[in-house]
Amino acid sequence: MNEAPAEKQKPQQGKRFSERLPQWLRQVLPRGSVFTHTDATLKRTGLATVCEEALCPNRTHCWSRKTATYLALGDTCSRRCGFCNIDFSKNPLPPDPEEPQKIAESAKALQLKHIVLTMVARDDLEDGGASYLARIIHTLHQELPESTIEVLASDFQGNVDALHVLLDSGLTIYNHNVETVERLTPVVRHKATYRRSLFMLEQAAVYLPNLKIKSGIMVGLGEQESEVKQTLKDLADHGVRIVTIGQYLRPSRLHIPVKNYVTPETFDYYRSVGESLGLFVYAGPFVRSSFNADMVLHNLQDKQSEIAKVPR
Repeated sequence: MNEAPAEKQKPQQGKRFSERLPQWLRQVLPRGSVFTHTDATLKRTGLATVCEEALCPNRTHCWSRKTATYLALGDTCSRRCGFCNIDFSKNPLPPDPEEPQKIAESAKALQLKHIVLTMVARDDLEDGGASYLARIIHTLHQELPESTIEVLASDFQGNVDALHVLLDSGLTIYNHNVETVERLTPVVRHKATYRRSLFMLEQAAVYLPNLKIKSGIMVGLGEQESEVKQTLKDLADHGVRIVTIGQYLRPSRLHIPVKNYVTPETFDYYRSVGESLGLFVYAGPFVRSSFNADMVLHNLQDKQSEIAKVPR
């Protein structure tokens, strides 16, 4: 029997609460000058990042590599998923008209070659924020024409026209996470369905057949091995080519509890299952949607180049 999430209150910002972790989930990452520079650049523009808002355990690692994931459309979400630390409101503030330029200036200052954007769900906006995201992407293309752009988007409540607005803006990677297996979706995700997510991923693949489509799931929520394998098959069948799989770590005691800690060997197994389905899988305890996103893109491109060289 799955435990339903408690009514979500505004989580306290700061360090993740203390919880006993297995050895493979313990890490000590020193902060150096690159981390400090990244932190200062982001604070100077006042931009929100999913790194901070979601209490990502990889923040030190990523910022020390001069990478960050920008959180667009504000820092308050119109949904309150049981796993997520981002603040919730039925009526978030209007989007900041200066945010596209701020993001572009920040990305330019950090000299980002691969820019990752994510967003809060904005069910209060007519198109879910798709046109606003497109504005950000157009601005990035103007300021950093050589950089690749990856967007982790909401499901836009199934609005395909909104999806097309986003896709027409010139993405390199379109990412939309199913987050978990189908059975657990009602517990884990707020106002989202597994099938609608698959539908949106498939619509993206149909609309732009050459676009790289990405999705991701968390494990450790009580899913069965067979359910993870079925999810990977569902993603492959709906046009996805890149999948991330990582360990769920709850941000606070107000969030859904961890059911189990998945071993590195199991992540390796899930990777092999996905690869047998033709997927490029990045799996591991600390993997998140945008974790090492630039490396994932480069590795995928290298793999595609190798395949293209094979005589047919």
